[in-house]
Order: sequence, then structure tokens, then C-alpha cells
Amino acid sequence: MEGLGNDYIYVNGIHQEVPIDIHTIQKLSNRHTGIGSDGVIVILPSKHYDFRMRMFNRDGSEGMMCGNGIRCFAKYCYDYNLTKKNVLKIETNAGLRMVELVFDKHKVIAARVDMGKPILNTKLIPLVYEKEEMINEPLVIDDKEYMVTAISMGNPHVVIFVDTLDIPLESIGPTFERHAMFPASVNTEFVQVINDTHVKMRVWERGSGETQACGTGACAVMYASYLNGYTGSNVTVELLGGKLEISYCNGHIFMEGPATTVFEGKIEI
Repeated sequence: MEGLGNDYIYVNGIHQEVPIDIHTIQKLSNRHTGIGSDGVIVILPSKHYDFRMRMFNRDGSEGMMCGNGIRCFAKYCYDYNLTKKNVLKIETNAGLRMVELVFDKHKVIAARVDMGKPILNTKLIPLVYEKEEMINEPLVIDDKEYMVTAISMGNPHVVIFVDTLDIPLESIGPTFERHAMFPASVNTEFVQVINDTHVKMRVWERGSGETQACGTGACAVMYASYLNGYTGSNVTVELLGGKLEISYCNGHIFMEGPATTVFEGKIEI
């Protein structure tokens, strides 16, 4: 399944045993010798909510949350008759997320997600940084200074505003990802502001590299744009894979975007 080109392999872990280890995740995610994806997402039962989502990056590392992934997760649960609810409570490693399904007649085509409250406290993101918040602060990486805003949406993000997205992200991204300031690594977003309701971005995701889209990253970008006075509280965030509608209301970030099934099948592990 894919949300704006951010593609994951979805596996039903409710009715079968799913091997969750680095080797298996890497093998499944390999585009040459496996299925090929940005990672693997497993549907599991939850003791407290409707379902539990575990999300793994292409390199086998486990993520806290995935915005594009959770939309597809909710669609999977409805399409495969695991639920008939229109609003799902989904347990993630970043906490509870509420997902409202969007229908075209009887078909789930999208979802709106309450992504929760953005976190600015540097210790909670986490960052090795002396100030409590990092909003439009200088950061030197490979002898170049960047003005950076750091936000957690359940996983860590740094947002940098640029004049153009024509940048060598494949060389810049890993330097942020591995920087000592980010003990849990970090997702990095470069943003071009089009106007006060529209921004464009590229993202380097920890553990996966550049992806077509990142839902939590788009949320971090929207909030960073709002904090820095570039936009209002309702923003269209345009990624390589398409557009997400992101809004900030009553302290929470809300994200709406498509969810698409590409194909289904079986694989022997």
C-alpha cells in the first residue's frame, strides 16, 4: 500500500505469526530480492484500543510513528473486514492516534488523522542542545550553517527553509541523520515556501533515505512554517508523491491524505 508514494508492506499479524526481525524486514523491503518498499507495517491486536501498529524502516529499525503508513493501516483494517468502524483508535509507539476514514461511496480512499500535539522540548525530541527549544536556530554541519527548527511528531524532525529544493539531499541527508546532536537519529525536511497556505518539501527519513512522502514530516513542516510566521494554521504541504492537507487546531496537528492499495500476494519467509 502507498500514501503519496510512501510505500510499505502491510502484514496481518492478528491471524498469523509474523517474524519481526531485522533480517526479515530488510529482505522484504529489498526492491531486488524481496517485495520492495520503504519498510514494513504489521497489524496487531491492542489491549486498550482497536488495533496496534508496528512500523519498521527499510533498514530494519523500528519507527515510532508513520503518518502516511497509519492512513493505509486504517484502510487495510476496514477493507479486510477487521473492523467496520469509520473512526479507529490505533496504538503506536508514539501513543494513541485517532484515524477517521474518508469514503468515495463505499470505498476508502483517504483518511484524516489526529497526529497529536507537536513536541518542541529538545530533551523529549530528543536533541543534545542547551536550550529548551530549537526554533530557527543555527546549526553547523560539514562547515555549513543551517537555520533549523526541531519538532517531534512522535519521531524527531528538523526543518530547514530554503530558496530552492534543487539540493544534493543524498549527500546532505546522511550528515544530519548521523549527527551527534541527534541521539535517536533524525528525519530532515527541506522546505520551500510558496505562499502562506502552500509549501513544498523534500525529506530524508532516518533508516530509509529520501522518500516520496513523509506524513509526520509534513506535519512538522506545517508547524515549523506556522511557528516561523511563513504560513497560517491551514497548509497544503506538497511532497514528491503529492499533497497533504495539514492543519493546526486546539493544540493538535491534523493530517488528511490518500491511502491506496497497490497489490496483494503471498511470500514465503
